[in-house]
Amino acid sequence: MDRKAEARWAGDLKAGRGNVKLGSGAFEGAYSFVSRFEDGPGTNPEELLGAAHAGCFSMALAHALATAGHPATSITTTATVHLTKGATGFAISGIDLVTRGVVPEVSAETFQRMAEDTKLNCIVSRALASVPMKLDAQLVSG
Repeated sequence: MDRKAEARWAGDLKAGRGNVKLGSGAFEGAYSFVSRFEDGPGTNPEELLGAAHAGCFSMALAHALATAGHPATSITTTATVHLTKGATGFAISGIDLVTRGVVPEVSAETFQRMAEDTKLNCIVSRALASVPMKLDAQLVSG
């Protein structure tokens, strides 16, 4: 199974402009120096990476909970991807995952344990294993 995305860039780093689009056609958006390294309009690779991670994590945690007999009503995850400038240039220095679950009849301890396991084992987490990750997982209601 292959998934595709495409990016096109025209111009130099600061004045140039780019466009990214998903192979499925579900998303297409502009990106630029200003949207990546400042607070300008448009998207950026780190935001898209965060969306992929949040989506993977939520889906994987819901699956793990259901497999253990605790189907979730909802799992909501926000991924904050930290882009920092160091001595060798910019790098992704960490990812913070904040997840909230509505899961009937599961203990907070079980939810936390399963969320920690998912942080280590969802597909995108494994692909990003070299990036430090933090998790804030809370059971909202049950």
